[in-house]
Amino acid sequence: MITDLEVLETIRMFQEQHLDVRTITMGINLMDCADENPERACTKIYDKITRYAENLVSVGEQISKDYQVPIINKRISVTPISIIAAASKVDNYVCFAKAMDAAAKACGVNFIGGFSALVNKGCTHSDEKLMASIPESLAQTDFVCSSLNLASSRTGINMDAVRSMGRIILETAELTKDRDAIGCAKLVVFANAPEDNPFMAGSFLGPGEPECEINVGISGPGVIKSALETVRGQDLGVVAETIKKSAFKITRVGELVAREASRRLNVPFGIIDLSLAPTPAIGDSIARILEEFGLEDCGAWGTTAALAMLNDAVKKGGTMASSFVGGLSGAFIPVSEDEGMIDVAKRGAINLEKLEAMTCVCSVGLDMVAIPGDTPAEIISGIIADEMAIGTFNNKTTAVRVIPVPGKGVGDMVHFGGLLGSAPIMHVNPSSCKAFIDRGGRIPAPIHSMKN
Repeated sequence: MITDLEVLETIRMFQEQHLDVRTITMGINLMDCADENPERACTKIYDKITRYAENLVSVGEQISKDYQVPIINKRISVTPISIIAAASKVDNYVCFAKAMDAAAKACGVNFIGGFSALVNKGCTHSDEKLMASIPESLAQTDFVCSSLNLASSRTGINMDAVRSMGRIILETAELTKDRDAIGCAKLVVFANAPEDNPFMAGSFLGPGEPECEINVGISGPGVIKSALETVRGQDLGVVAETIKKSAFKITRVGELVAREASRRLNVPFGIIDLSLAPTPAIGDSIARILEEFGLEDCGAWGTTAALAMLNDAVKKGGTMASSFVGGLSGAFIPVSEDEGMIDVAKRGAINLEKLEAMTCVCSVGLDMVAIPGDTPAEIISGIIADEMAIGTFNNKTTAVRVIPVPGKGVGDMVHFGGLLGSAPIMHVNPSSCKAFIDRGGRIPAPIHSMKN
């Protein structure tokens, strides 16, 4: 039985606390679009995406209107293109990115993900072609997002791919330098990438997923922050319970939207991703939640412990509310997309090393971090390698989305606009790791991978 008080409380979440459904993401399987002729393959890809997703935006807008629930983004994710394009006799995959981009524009969505490859153990010829095509593809498209899974707890870390990605990220930055290297904001590398993630840039439809499905990502940092303001001074057990209860309520909203979208689009419901994904708006910040715990600044000693507790409580509340919580689910700590993180980074209250420590207990990793444009490729690869190790050896998802901005140095600001926000260029330790990265090969999986 839902009480009047609970209804009013939910309304306040939307009106005063920045609660929103961040995205409805339709996953579309493109396996049947593979073709020896790349032009035919691209036509099949465009036709299938536009056929399945033609009503995605209108249905999302109608649900938002009917239930007075803000739905910020409508997105599409597809089967990793390296799998689909493998059948085509072509050396450059930019044509596939352009087909995806055209389909996204035709459907009116905000982003399309899946210009991706799964290379955690090794690279096929198709994977190598896709990776080489990333810089040009992201420079020549508007809505395409790209992701690579470079490591997993079962297979270890593909250091050859890690080495390549340092160079690829720099090339992507150079080709989009007129827009503050925004191409890199649409490119992420993972360890243990989830195959049902609705959030960009890491969204793709994994091989184990159905023909088509609806995944919903819901976010509510402002709701958690407001709830914690009511328990100031109380012990951390009370804080954890307060977060769990708020996460439960947020997840129920997401389940309602997801099931309604599934019904109206006649597409199976996949998962709810309850992720505290912040925005640059005041009052919608993970950093401010952590400061509400009692920290003077996000980045102070105790920050990692507070984040661990926040992430755990969010997951517990979400799984109480729905049997189908998946994706990333937890707390994101992007720099450019979080008003509080932008503030502490500008003031030097947090650095890259502290962010790395926090990624041991958050939902993703080093996210939307702007670094000097002259950072060497091998140092970028070293940053990636560290995050892949954290994910692989702790059996969790981690990711890196760093943005080397050509012509910018430490302290300069970069501006991406919209939800991508803005960020100060952060200092990167200049000590070389070139000899380590140049070794290549594969870091073996940890012993705990032998679970069978």
